[in-house]
Amino acid sequence: MLSKDIGIDLGTANVLIYVKGKGVVIDEPSVVAVERESKRVLAVGEEARRMVGRTPGNIEVVRPLRDGVIADFDITEAMLRYFINKVGGRNWYSSPRILICAPTNITSVEQKAIREAAQRTGAKDVYLEEEPKAAAIGAGMDIYQPSGNMVVDIGGGTTDVAVLSMGDIVTSSSIKVAGDTFDESIIRYIKNKYKLLIGERTAEDLKINIASVHPDGRQAEVDIRGRDMVNGLPRTISVTSAEVKEALDESVALIVSAAKTVLERTPPELSADIIDRGVVLTGGGALLHGLDDLLASELRVPVWTAEDPMHCVVKGTQKMLDHLDKTAKKKF
Repeated sequence: MLSKDIGIDLGTANVLIYVKGKGVVIDEPSVVAVERESKRVLAVGEEARRMVGRTPGNIEVVRPLRDGVIADFDITEAMLRYFINKVGGRNWYSSPRILICAPTNITSVEQKAIREAAQRTGAKDVYLEEEPKAAAIGAGMDIYQPSGNMVVDIGGGTTDVAVLSMGDIVTSSSIKVAGDTFDESIIRYIKNKYKLLIGERTAEDLKINIASVHPDGRQAEVDIRGRDMVNGLPRTISVTSAEVKEALDESVALIVSAAKTVLERTPPELSADIIDRGVVLTGGGALLHGLDDLLASELRVPVWTAEDPMHCVVKGTQKMLDHLDKTAKKKF
């Protein structure tokens, strides 16, 4: 049997898997449905996501990764094993080399958890690489030249901000404010203002369809349904873009602050390069309407969104796998 190289974007919200010679073969939510008593896995990925908020008491739908790191080791391992088997498993590979992308500030204990989860799926070698580095490469930036490149990678659990030069990270920051935080902020805002309970799916729909974080952004209004906290009955309300912006202001301000901090710590020559080249936004959070314009006005440098922001990290693993011995520095 042939050994295959596999690149994994192990995200809090989604898992994306690239297989050398096959392309991106998995792009599914990081969600697992398990039986409460036996902890038996019932569904993984998109099938499990459809069960969120709709399961009986004996079934629990969990997200085994939180804030960019493994929160439940056994379920993460089961999820990885399921996805790797789904793309061919032992039918076509033997002991693959796996490159996994992780946030910049994870601890050695968290690195070990990721390593062991991958090894127990049958990996021969496991490499860890920082997400913003893979994201920058996947966005088409040439980070191996002696010039400054800045990336803001907004995922589901973490936002990674980094300035890269000569193939490595010069300055960086990682905060646990990202797509999940946006959803939680919207849920909390609706709960406090309207005394209405809504689910994660409804909050995400608001974020995607009407949210805008720039003062001159889009203006829209949509009806949403939830459970009235007073009488417990279903109720429908109208929510505007301005309200969603208000809900997101605090979270977005933290991302802006992290980007400013990284710029302030960047050597002057590299800062000059960033003024010329601009800042690239990657990750699902980059699609938040008006975020690029807001960052551009706050940082006073050009800001642009990558062509396919949600796939930048996994595309980066594709390019790094082609030069694995040179690019990936953390082998276990």
